[in-house]
Amino acid sequence: MTRPRVLLVDDDEGICDFVRMALHDAGFDVATAQNGRVALELLPSFGPCLILLDMRMPQMDGWQFSRAYRASPGPHVPIVVVTAARDAEQSAAEIHADAHLAKPFRVADLIQIVRRLSTESPRS
Repeated sequence: MTRPRVLLVDDDEGICDFVRMALHDAGFDVATAQNGRVALELLPSFGPCLILLDMRMPQMDGWQFSRAYRASPGPHVPIVVVTAARDAEQSAAEIHADAHLAKPFRVADLIQIVRRLSTESPRS
């Protein structure tokens, strides 16, 4: 059986390792990208069912990534903003994300959001 795939876009290596282990234990395959540019390159070959997106990163931040991703041919998978910024909800609204999760977060909250949104059908 194929495991659902999640793409984590975050420049914090510690967060990437933590999220990768937590989601792997919950039954997901996780690929990571340190910025939006790398994420856009990974998307076609990895084929995630969900994107976890930090907003503040070097080279291509979350706002730039979401614009480029939404402008690309669909279908598009859900995006969850995962950020330490105080305005996580506002950032999520600005990019029309499906959900947000403020850092620091509980593993149970991460898994709940990922499970809920990874079963949604991609949108055009």
